[in-house]
Amino acid sequence: MSGPDRARKVPGTRLGRLAALGQIAGGIAVGMAAEGASRLARGERPHLRDLILTPSNARKTAEQLSRMRGAAMKLGQMISLEPDELLPPEIQAIFAQLRNSAHTMPAHQLVATLARGWGHDWRQRFQTFDMKPMAAASIGQVHRAVLADGRPLAVKVQFPGIAASIDSDINNVATLLRMTSFVPPQLDITPHLREAERQLHEEADYLREAEQMRAFAALLQNDSRFVMPTPIDDLLTPNILPMSFAEGRPLETLASASQDARDRAMTALADLTLKELFVFGRMQTDPNFANYLWRPEDGRIVLLDFGAVRPVAPESAASYRRLLHAAMQGEVRAVRDALRHLGFLSPAQDRVHDALLASIVGIALEQFLHAPNGLVDFGDRGALADARERALPLFSDRSMLSLPAPDLLFLQRKIGGLALLAVKLQARLPLPALLRAYA
Repeated sequence: MSGPDRARKVPGTRLGRLAALGQIAGGIAVGMAAEGASRLARGERPHLRDLILTPSNARKTAEQLSRMRGAAMKLGQMISLEPDELLPPEIQAIFAQLRNSAHTMPAHQLVATLARGWGHDWRQRFQTFDMKPMAAASIGQVHRAVLADGRPLAVKVQFPGIAASIDSDINNVATLLRMTSFVPPQLDITPHLREAERQLHEEADYLREAEQMRAFAALLQNDSRFVMPTPIDDLLTPNILPMSFAEGRPLETLASASQDARDRAMTALADLTLKELFVFGRMQTDPNFANYLWRPEDGRIVLLDFGAVRPVAPESAASYRRLLHAAMQGEVRAVRDALRHLGFLSPAQDRVHDALLASIVGIALEQFLHAPNGLVDFGDRGALADARERALPLFSDRSMLSLPAPDLLFLQRKIGGLALLAVKLQARLPLPALLRAYA
């Protein structure tokens, strides 16, 4: 949620956004100098990466990205969902703020944006329009409203200048990533940045998102586990997405619900993701928890955001099916081959860490194939912590890291985000039964 104290004009010009990124770079440089002096005074010889990725620098960067919104903030959100092997936990915690909060538009900028989309007499269409947003994210903010005929709406309003700033934001953030040595030099992330650029342009097209909402509504019309809002066509513009209002609580409130409620909700989301991957041929790839609501009265999940829907290539689905088949057969070597085929394991890692990988995959398969009552307990940190501890050497040599193809990376981001949610909620999932149908 975002209150009025978070209102700040969105920098809409290329020069203004470049200046904002320049403030990030300048702040990092100042922070590096202070941290370096402090460590040298203590007799330490810090590595450049240690000076850049300090909590102070991360806090400043997260705050500035939140003010900028758009592609710059979106990339920060993506980084915040990456595994801890790539970012220290204290940095993760700071960047995680970007998943749930953003600065909002001041009222005058909001009014001007609505007038451009609906005309200067737009207020006549509504009984009420709450000028204080109920939520804000990287691309836009959401307002509650009531139409003149009494229908309650949620209205997503895109920040001005965001769509036009995507290309320059991606290029400028790429420069920052190179500055920080965040990406190992042997990894060419250019295709992944271009794919992120393409997806962000799609997310900024609210006409396309409305089409995806209708498509998913048709696909899920007989599935009572989910609730879908409906776009309001006569008010729809490329930058304003009005939809029927759907009641629900933030998904994180499930953490205090009963074990059965948590298990049912997570099972529904896991099953939906599998259907997206193997049946629907399209997946909503943004795992941000704010994209879902939970209704405690009936246990249904409200699906809110469809901007990041992307097609699933048949070859990508086939690669995941190969991994599932290997896992269901309990074949350690076949699982490793499938991971290497997917690009999540490099040939160098597979060769150098042969025995280590065999033990990690063995632990995972044991948990998967022999789960008590067929339920994999994501709240059981024993085996999970053991596997994570064993996996650390795999990521210590960054020269061995590899990246999957851009398409697979976005799909895996959704799958990984779902696993993080299952851990957060300490859910128990009937994974063997769920996966067997697709293996």
